[in-house]
Amino acid sequence: MDKLETPQKHPLAETFERVWSQALLAVSTAEDEAARCVQKVAELAGWSQEEMIRQARLLTERLTGHRKDLEHNVEEGVRRALLHFKVPRRDEIQDIEARLVRIAERIDALGRRK
Repeated sequence: MDKLETPQKHPLAETFERVWSQALLAVSTAEDEAARCVQKVAELAGWSQEEMIRQARLLTERLTGHRKDLEHNVEEGVRRALLHFKVPRRDEIQDIEARLVRIAERIDALGRRK
């Protein structure tokens, strides 16, 4: 039986995807651990429910900020790394495609004249 072939990913893209997934997993794990720590500290410190919620909210805001910074830094690092490989950006590919369409139209027009 014929198997549908899936397009091969570029090894570099696979590496970046794997690293990105691992980074997000690490951040999620850290967030979960931080939530457990807040719960333990709340129990040991005898915090009221309101204080625990306030502390958890503060921690969540800090973790969210750190996560956004991490995501930005990873994305920026990937962008800078890809610059060295001269991988065309999406808009560059779209420009080339548009130029090819215009060239094909001109060729067709020239063919019709003859």
